[in-house]
Amino acid sequence: MDVPRQVPESESPWKKMSKEELENQYSPSRWVVRLGAEGALKTYTEMGKQATKSAQATRTNLLNVPYGDALPFLVFLHGGYWQSGSKDESAFMVNPLTAQGVAVVVVAYDIAPKGSLGRMVDQVARSVAFVQKRYPCNEGIYLCGHSAGAHLAAMMLLVNWTEHGVTCNLKGFFLLSGIYDLEPLVHIFWKEPLLLTPEDAQRTSPQWLLEAAPRRPADPACHVLVIVGQYDSPEFRRQSREFYQGPHRSLAQMFSEPRTLCRGGWKASFEELQDVDHFEIVWKLTQKDYGLNQIILKTIFQDGL
Repeated sequence: MDVPRQVPESESPWKKMSKEELENQYSPSRWVVRLGAEGALKTYTEMGKQATKSAQATRTNLLNVPYGDALPFLVFLHGGYWQSGSKDESAFMVNPLTAQGVAVVVVAYDIAPKGSLGRMVDQVARSVAFVQKRYPCNEGIYLCGHSAGAHLAAMMLLVNWTEHGVTCNLKGFFLLSGIYDLEPLVHIFWKEPLLLTPEDAQRTSPQWLLEAAPRRPADPACHVLVIVGQYDSPEFRRQSREFYQGPHRSLAQMFSEPRTLCRGGWKASFEELQDVDHFEIVWKLTQKDYGLNQIILKTIFQDGL
């Protein structure tokens, strides 16, 4: 039987958990409140497929947008713990956003075991750079990621875009129910398809990378919204809160050590969306009146709607 190990009070709460509790905390389907685990996953997948099919039938394909069109672009990165999911079932927000004049790009990346985390990060960076090169007159690129996709989107805060031959017109990030410190995953079953080692976790955890080497935004107006659901697990809510404001530290540490977004010079905000779980937070983007769609549109158009 697993028992929590004794750790100093200042260490992260997850380090006090048994393996069983840690796995429970990082299994989002165990925290849904309405449909049950199986029903939530089925609804999430079906809604994604239906939204994608509808978008393909009713909207102009991105590659047919005339070169030079001055549009804001939202680039979406799907979730699935880096080992499931597909761009072909993730066009949740396409119809509501394109109806308001936002071009949407749903990005593919090689999930595990084919792709390593490093490879996924590089593929996403190349995709964002492609959008900038293909549409240089864009009115801003906004990255939106859910769960594992939020982690990949957050890693874009650290990219040196000159290495990709572009100056990206990044205007905003919408990070939905993400994981920003991968160290807890090293100790549970999610690590296995990823072959996740402690060294990998350090190299690909945006929270610790930003704290170790704070990166100032190229555009001070770039807005990072860290968003989590009321019914996400306590660990998912902690991850989002700490990526926004940093982990709890002593008063001396607060002023001597950098924090993640708030103390890193980023224009950041935190939102806990009420009455949604880990899956509802994203599949409800199919609904034009959903509050998160309104937050996204308000951010993109700066109260101009």
